[in-house]
Amino acid sequence: MPQGLQLADLTHLAPELTLVISAIVISLLDMFLPRTVSRTLLGWLSLAGVLISAVFVIGQVNPAEPVSLLGQSLRVDDFGSLLKLVLLTGTALVLFMSLGSVREEEIPHVGEYYYLLLPATLGGMVMAASADLITLFVGLELLSITSYILVGMRKKNLQSNEGAFKYIIQGGISSAMILYGMSFLYGMSGSTNLGEINQALIQNASTLSPLIYLSFFLLLAGFGFKVAAAPFHTWAPDVYQGAPTPVTAYLAVVSKAAGFAILFRMMYRVYMGVTNDTGNPAQPISEDIFFSLSVLAAIAMIAGNLLALRQKNVKRLLAYSGIANAGYLLAPISSQFSIVHYTNFSEFLYYLIAYLFMNIGAFAVLMMVERTDGTEELRGFAGFYYRAPWTAVAMVLLILSLAGIPVTGGFFGKIFIMMGTLQNHLYWLASIMIVTSVISFYYYFSIIRQMFMRTDPGGDRLKAPLPLTITAWVCAVAGVALGCYPQGVLRFLQDIFSIGMDMM
Repeated sequence: MPQGLQLADLTHLAPELTLVISAIVISLLDMFLPRTVSRTLLGWLSLAGVLISAVFVIGQVNPAEPVSLLGQSLRVDDFGSLLKLVLLTGTALVLFMSLGSVREEEIPHVGEYYYLLLPATLGGMVMAASADLITLFVGLELLSITSYILVGMRKKNLQSNEGAFKYIIQGGISSAMILYGMSFLYGMSGSTNLGEINQALIQNASTLSPLIYLSFFLLLAGFGFKVAAAPFHTWAPDVYQGAPTPVTAYLAVVSKAAGFAILFRMMYRVYMGVTNDTGNPAQPISEDIFFSLSVLAAIAMIAGNLLALRQKNVKRLLAYSGIANAGYLLAPISSQFSIVHYTNFSEFLYYLIAYLFMNIGAFAVLMMVERTDGTEELRGFAGFYYRAPWTAVAMVLLILSLAGIPVTGGFFGKIFIMMGTLQNHLYWLASIMIVTSVISFYYYFSIIRQMFMRTDPGGDRLKAPLPLTITAWVCAVAGVALGCYPQGVLRFLQDIFSIGMDMM
């Protein structure tokens, strides 16, 4: 048994062990069940495993003090628990909207699709809880490898094959860059523990500053790929378009959230407080590092919104929207904790939750259009209101949240982030947020224009399994609920999260 792990500590790993056991059991069932038995049963079992795991995570929220496991390589703290709940919620919604919607003609091995989502989510949870470079990289690769397989599951689809090929090649390069950056951190500190690395960098910053910058930029490039932030975004449009739509929703939300989880922990656990004191006034290396994050956030906002303007394929449009939203999510990370502003994590998590609901809901509605009209293009939404009026209303609520229109979770998420940047005097970043958000109105409202102001070409009523309709409405209502009580949600997150206990 690994050093530092006692039998009693296995209770702290209950969420992760639940996913491992569920994936093994469901994979065995898939092997031995007759082909005549519907694979939807495996979907329900996968969903049950995710929900049980979430119950265990809820039981770990707000502990008396963080728990370290496996030689301090994993932490059970509120930061990790809240991010795990986001990952599990996103996975549960993707699994639920897939029930009865994923066809064997599209994905030859539906059973594999259902149980592969579990190890992918497990990898994200390990990333969120990592306090060591080794466990971080193991979780990252577990998420990445299963994602490559999921993207390429439509074997007879050329776009899927192309997207999977691009994803695995660029993903391998990004993993190599992350590993190379980690090797510099290990070389400078002699340790893989994040806290020990931070102390070593603080003590030796004056002599190691070039290597500190080099390690950071290597990691930034690698993690920039994982969260699809421009200019490391080139894989996203082709992968989103080629992957099955539920897999696209998973990549857009769950995989991206896992990347942000470890990026947040790395920035504040490793690089924060590192200064280069050369006898002159201190030159904080950490300020340069967080400024670089601000620049990356600005580039992602600008590039994502401008490139989305000309898109006619809804998957590609949402891919570029995701790139822009990666910029919005980077903004609170780059703002830093300070005396006047210490709500970075709450602002980040609030917007991440809103982003989860509005994206998964939009992909659920897109799946309805695909099933009825067989197209992912904007024209598939023509006359949508006349074919499915109530679903159209749900889609409008989701688009309003994506665009950041009052009163929705997306609006208040952007407001909270913008106020945080202003408190830290990042006026230029707040200005870019405002301008790019206004630009986004054009392509988001092009969907509404199609639904209400274009004639219905076929006249067929929308055909959609009940789980898709429920998912769309759950996400739409959740987005509005977040907008109706934003301060309460933000205060709840602030009460749970502690900077000193969870990050230092």
